[in-house]
Amino acid sequence: MMSWPTLLVAALAATGAYGNPIEAARRATPTVYLAGDSTMAKTGGVHMGWGQYLPKYLTLPVINKAVAGRSARSYTNEGRFTELLNLAQPSDIVVIEFGHNDGGSPNSASDNGRSACPGTGNEVCRSGKTGENVYTFNRYIETAARGFVAKGVRVVVSSQTPNNLFEGGVWIPGAPRFVGYAAAAARNVGGGVGFVDHFQAVAGMFLKLGSARTNALFPTDHTHTSPAGADLVAQAFVQAVGKNWNGSTPLGGFLKAPVPVVF
Repeated sequence: MMSWPTLLVAALAATGAYGNPIEAARRATPTVYLAGDSTMAKTGGVHMGWGQYLPKYLTLPVINKAVAGRSARSYTNEGRFTELLNLAQPSDIVVIEFGHNDGGSPNSASDNGRSACPGTGNEVCRSGKTGENVYTFNRYIETAARGFVAKGVRVVVSSQTPNNLFEGGVWIPGAPRFVGYAAAAARNVGGGVGFVDHFQAVAGMFLKLGSARTNALFPTDHTHTSPAGADLVAQAFVQAVGKNWNGSTPLGGFLKAPVPVVF
């Protein structure tokens, strides 16, 4: 069986991404694709992911390909990045945001198929359940991003959203390691890739809202927001893009006015 990097390279070859310079004309109206987990995905009931509200604030069409319960590893292994690579065209934009489901130990006999290998480089682990090679969060994200860039697709790597930082009524700051890993992934890929520190943007919004209003956005647990909370999380992302908070991104020229101010 071919490994996931081999499969992705094969997909890239099929699209011509590693061939001659891209000759296809850029679309007049790019499409934005979203890759992430439940905090971004269309869910339902008392919860909703922020990706469902992003179209309210952009002048571009948005296709939400985020899937609940996924990590950078499982999204890769299920072929979802390859699917996006085949869908996206030169000048389109892909927003990648993972981190909530990427922790844990892949070496365990109870490996959940989502945990990344510890580290930020080329470290390789072996799944204690399936025996498969497991790579780092950064390798999954960077491989996907490089594939998009090679095809002429622009990329925004976004750090994961925070859990309820006022859980229990007390402000508990501090970013998970995957926030820094996401920033490093964007830097490592370089040209064609922007970064948005969505974690810090939303954290600033929570601090501004205060304990009671923040807790009201989390109806059943400390990770998943209500639809109203998801809308605010989308606004924080857009504000960070509009401010060039972490440098310019491919989305900067496609924001509806006025740009939200929530943090």
